Amino acid sequence: MLNFALVGCGRISLRHAELLGTGQISGARLVSACDIIERRAAALGEKYHVPHYTDMDEMMEKESIDVVSILTPSGMHAEHGIHLARYRKHIVVEKPLALTLDEADKFIMACDSNRVKLFVIKQNRFNLPVQKLKESLAAGRFGKLTLGTVRVRWCRTQEYYDQASWRGTWKYDGGVLTNQASHHVDLLEWMMGDVESVFAKSATALVNIESEDTAVVLLKFTSGALGIIEATTATRPKDLEGSISILGERGTVEIGGFAVNEIKVWNFVDLNDEDAEIIQKYSINPPNVYGFGHKAYYEHVVDSICKNTKQLVDGLEGRKSLELISAIYESIETGKEVILRFKPKMCRLGLK
Repeated sequence: MLNFALVGCGRISLRHAELLGTGQISGARLVSACDIIERRAAALGEKYHVPHYTDMDEMMEKESIDVVSILTPSGMHAEHGIHLARYRKHIVVEKPLALTLDEADKFIMACDSNRVKLFVIKQNRFNLPVQKLKESLAAGRFGKLTLGTVRVRWCRTQEYYDQASWRGTWKYDGGVLTNQASHHVDLLEWMMGDVESVFAKSATALVNIESEDTAVVLLKFTSGALGIIEATTATRPKDLEGSISILGERGTVEIGGFAVNEIKVWNFVDLNDEDAEIIQKYSINPPNVYGFGHKAYYEHVVDSICKNTKQLVDGLEGRKSLELISAIYESIETGKEVILRFKPKMCRLGLK
């Protein structure tokens, strides 16, 4: 049984606490929670009958902990991760890994030097339709890839951003690309392969924040395929979709729904016996934008630690989408196409 502690008791922590604190993850249990705002930590601790703290060092020293889940504002992930790595407990961190590539590298090095497993949460990779798509790509069913697209059309009003002062800031959050669409950006790169270049535009359309609530991106992959990212939190009056489409010379798949969890299109030139079952079984939209992936992700964490197997999304894998998003912001700032690999010069994300 692995003992998990939560650092950060904001909005996303409710999902993590529900899974760990109610026995939904075999081999894992919640043992403590920490937040600098005591009422948040206390509320979570009381609900799941675990001790709560306002100082993470005190928690680490007093409690028996095997894994720490970092759920603090995005701009603090690397700082908190580097600090906690010295306790030599495994680390789960919500996306993104960090807001700058330098911070990400330091975080990864801190975990490596302390022999700590680092898990970056990209829970949509564990959605069953996404797994089936990945299997089909690996089997070569698409042939030559031609186009990959993601669409994030969600609703985040001014009220959402006003709930926490860090939201929508360059220092601690970024905009729709870094926050809401980062999972979809990760999926696109995971499916289509390495990106050669990006060209992007953004706008802050309907809310008063520092960063963007709407962005469009053109991508060229090293394979020669093209890509499009459409991301916005300016959908009104409610969430519309979070989707990915992969097109190739011998097949087309679209997975939609709120959280990339509902098969919309599953067409191949060469059909196999499993196709009809896949369409019937995985055409289910989840009840909210979090989908079903967090449970599968935590099961993977437990399995990886207990069997000492490699993480699906370790620090280096989590860094890939951060580099891509940084290049997108660089393009937005410069108004030019940006070639990867690159060193950010104009990107404002994570600047202190």
